Amino acid sequence: MCKTSLKMLVGLFMLVLSGAVHATDMHTQVIAATCMACHGPDGKSRSAFMPGLAGLEASVFMQAMQEFRSGAREASIMKRHAAGYTNAEFEAMAAYFAALK
Repeated sequence: MCKTSLKMLVGLFMLVLSGAVHATDMHTQVIAATCMACHGPDGKSRSAFMPGLAGLEASVFMQAMQEFRSGAREASIMKRHAAGYTNAEFEAMAAYFAALK
């Protein structure tokens, strides 16, 4: 294979990978947006009764979501929400909210 073809192949591969990363970021934004209906715009709660998620440590978010899903932490609404997400989605949302200030 000539160098030009190899460079084009590597470039095409990198382009495909960059699209996959962008799609993942968009997916995280979409699933995190469902939290904002209750937890406030950009994860900043406007209610004393609803905790904010912006700036929350990722490990705290992960533990809470796993406890909601397992039933270890009681909550009727959050148990249903948590049941619909994978651990990878929890991790992505945790990083997303931790990065919000």
